[in-house]
Amino acid sequence: MKGIKKSVIEEYLYLDFSHQKEGCIFPLHTSVTLFLLSYCDCTVFKVYLVLPGESTSISLPKNVPSEGVEIQIISRQELPPIVQSCRLPAVVERPDNFCRAGLAVVLRHIIQKSYEADPSKKDILELLGFKKTCLKACAEVSQWTRLCELTIPLAVENFLKEAFDQPPTIPAAILELEKKLSEPVRVHNDDKLRRQKLKQQKAAGVGPSLAKERTQSKGHGQETSEEGDFSSASLELKVAFSKLTVHKEPASANREPSHVRKAKASDLPPLDHVFAEGLYFTLADIVLLPCIHHFLVIICRKLSGKLVEFPLLAAWYQRIQEVPRVQIAASQCGIQFLSLPELQTASSQQPPNLDETPCAEEQNDPSFIGGPRPTMTKLMEKGIEVMFSPHPCPTWTLDWDILPAAVSPKEGKMSSDRALRKQQQLNNLVYMVTNQAKPGDRIVDFCSGGGHVGIVLAHMMPSCQVILIENKELSLIRAKKRSDELGLSNIWFIQANMEYFTGMFNIGVALHACGVATDMVIEHCLKTRASFVTCPCCYGFIQNTSKFNFPKSEQFKKTLSYKEHMILCRFADQTAVQLPPQRRLIGKQCMCLVDLDRARAAEERGYSVQVISMEPESCSPKNNMIVGVPI
Repeated sequence: MKGIKKSVIEEYLYLDFSHQKEGCIFPLHTSVTLFLLSYCDCTVFKVYLVLPGESTSISLPKNVPSEGVEIQIISRQELPPIVQSCRLPAVVERPDNFCRAGLAVVLRHIIQKSYEADPSKKDILELLGFKKTCLKACAEVSQWTRLCELTIPLAVENFLKEAFDQPPTIPAAILELEKKLSEPVRVHNDDKLRRQKLKQQKAAGVGPSLAKERTQSKGHGQETSEEGDFSSASLELKVAFSKLTVHKEPASANREPSHVRKAKASDLPPLDHVFAEGLYFTLADIVLLPCIHHFLVIICRKLSGKLVEFPLLAAWYQRIQEVPRVQIAASQCGIQFLSLPELQTASSQQPPNLDETPCAEEQNDPSFIGGPRPTMTKLMEKGIEVMFSPHPCPTWTLDWDILPAAVSPKEGKMSSDRALRKQQQLNNLVYMVTNQAKPGDRIVDFCSGGGHVGIVLAHMMPSCQVILIENKELSLIRAKKRSDELGLSNIWFIQANMEYFTGMFNIGVALHACGVATDMVIEHCLKTRASFVTCPCCYGFIQNTSKFNFPKSEQFKKTLSYKEHMILCRFADQTAVQLPPQRRLIGKQCMCLVDLDRARAAEERGYSVQVISMEPESCSPKNNMIVGVPI
């Protein structure tokens, strides 16, 4: 193993493998993961290709990077139990109780482990982008993560399957990516860079639009070779390739001319895309490359006339080949790059950003009146009022004094007052769960954070299997450390977005799942016919997503518009103790109405649901519980 430290623990990487056709390994998530392994020259994982059936008599596919990487084929039945509850790709450490699942999570982990194995590979860590947030946001709330992680791989897979039989239809996701590449780049220091670009344009004696056309019409092969010949490259290319070569970002040693210093921000030229996320080569480019390559292979073979519709995508595809080690990784994975003709952009005019266009309902709603009171009155006229179910046991509490120290939230880094409130919150949730749970039940702690809820449940109910699901790695590692101190053997840890958890369970619980995360938890429980105990949070973050539209229940839909419902959500967040009592009361009422809509929606799908206020109410400004049981 080149440069690998002996202390690095070997981990087990499981990838789906359905078939290989014309050099393309399906599903594309597997192709992407193998490409990243090659790019990082990573050998710390033992790789298993997982077949959908029981037979494993198939031979290894071609174009798999096998040098230094141990690869085996297994059936799905041979997967560790924790992985059988997840969508692949997945990575497991021994013992088999900590799993990372989902494409973005697994890819980010591969990058981190590659760097830990060989800290000289700092450029690999750069793939995680500014503040290491590339593809970190959940696909449910991030349109960009969803496009890269889910939409494009699936759309290209379907496109390839269609192409083997007949002329395919161009996927809408590809058109969306082309549109994304046409949008101005936003980076943390873009004001400085845009002023440098203005200076460059003034020196060249051209206006912004002409400068852009000249930049786009030039080929990038000679301008940005690995040797770094930047003499005629655009500012964007110089900045982008500065991280990939020994050259530093262009900076002006002297004071900028006054026309550059005094230019208004609105008058500065926008920055153009060099790579998928903007100026820098990131994990998003790695994800997109195998997908776009196989898409372009079919385009060039069957629909060559359509290539002109993707000038920015074609330019990105050509440019990415110049990144160091991309050619080597592509060769190992059987990707033979195409040589595309230079294409002109159809117009410098940007299409409207559809995602930011207000919906017609918001623009034309003559009956809308701002503020929560008119909305609450409208609901009351339809018989919908603030209504809490009584707390079944308001004085019940765990005996925290006799519990092991690692069970208590006081072990976390929080003040004694906050730890007390956390204990009070846990009293409420643990009571609701223990009253429903039976020996042998599976209980899932969604959005588990540091495991405050899940660890208490695992300790209190050793006959139940408790599963912690959390997207943030460090939080889950802290939870595992506490669990190890307690010697718990009935607990699993899964770092994943919750849609990657596919296992069966009996009870779902979530303490302060933010915004639509609460709705995602409830939906997960409804699909599995599991009971749920949720405590919502961050109502102001609630908004329509690809999966949810608000209001949710038929009763609320008949009464409120989306905009009116959002008024309730915004005011539901105004329950902080420092606010005036009357304002807090209105906030609490709005909070109840939002959760009442969630409860009614679950009732429409065959559940008995209650909205209950935690006791004491002072345990949290967000002190509602939504408790549902399948009928």
